[in-house]
Amino acid sequence: MAPTITRQLLERHVRSGRDTEAALRRTEELTPAERDVLRLLGTGQSNTEIADQLYLSAGTVKAHISRILTRTGCANRVQAAVLAHDAGRLTDR
Repeated sequence: MAPTITRQLLERHVRSGRDTEAALRRTEELTPAERDVLRLLGTGQSNTEIADQLYLSAGTVKAHISRILTRTGCANRVQAAVLAHDAGRLTDR
């Protein structure tokens, strides 16, 4: 999905409210590397952009995203981006 669409969906979701505690619980099991990927995914970046920023291969980013979706119960990267926002993970480092 295009980063601009992801940002628009996040903005719409922000206006409807969020459940920070539940979102944090869903992201607790993620590794530090997965949290970094989730943070960048949450800002609407593509796999290639995430790979470039974290000095990873695109395949590694794809694998991290797959594990993020499985561990958090998200169906797709948009849901994961919303979860990252709700959990306050967009500024983690």
